[in-house]
Amino acid sequence: MLVTLACCALLAQSRSAFRPVPQAKTQLEVNDYNAAYASAGGAAREAAADNFAAKYPESELRSYLYSRAMHEYQNENNPGKILATGEKILALDPDNSVALALTATVLADGLTEKDPDRDQKAALIKRDCNRALDTLESSMVLAPGVTPEEITAYKTSLGVMVHSALGIMELKTGNDSGAEKDLKAALKLNRLAGDATVYYHLALAQDHQKKYSDALGSVEQALQLASSNPELQKLAEAEHERLQKLTGRRPGSGQSSSQ
Repeated sequence: MLVTLACCALLAQSRSAFRPVPQAKTQLEVNDYNAAYASAGGAAREAAADNFAAKYPESELRSYLYSRAMHEYQNENNPGKILATGEKILALDPDNSVALALTATVLADGLTEKDPDRDQKAALIKRDCNRALDTLESSMVLAPGVTPEEITAYKTSLGVMVHSALGIMELKTGNDSGAEKDLKAALKLNRLAGDATVYYHLALAQDHQKKYSDALGSVEQALQLASSNPELQKLAEAEHERLQKLTGRRPGSGQSSSQ
């Protein structure tokens, strides 16, 4: 259930805002970079990035090719490969905010009660999310033609992703009040569009705290936005039915007879 960054946000990050613009050392490096950049599909882009990195082990452009592969894997909804390419980016650029946020999101989505590394993964999610926020501006490079509105959209999108990942991790590790706080922070940043995944997890966090009326309102928001995600819609419908019973609210009544 990945939260997707706006495309203009990815453009701003991929070119960056307060770092020097990366430079190739030779025209051959430029040509090889352009050829690798033209690859299509996540696997092809990752392979092209690997080949480029092997040929130019000191190039400043390596992480940009891995970022392109990571975003394609995001489009392909391939969490394992998002994580793998994200780790390659972070090995080259530990402050890459998008890689930090995306890898944290994948880890949070995959976290389970029976995960043997649950505590370590939770700590890593928290660390990477905090680092993504701390290095948000210093990890950017201002590209020609990028507008202030696009930069703002990027920062907003990344903030949504980070707070969502934190909230889902907190929910899965029993910190329901912390989860509610972070998920509400994500929704406040994304107040115009909303996000079904965030609303659903917020409903669960509120349900666990016996805030049943609030939870019902959150899951109803999730249902309004979940039509394109059948798996999430089914989960939200089950939670909605449970909360209706707990609140005594009859379907379609809009009223609760008890809290």
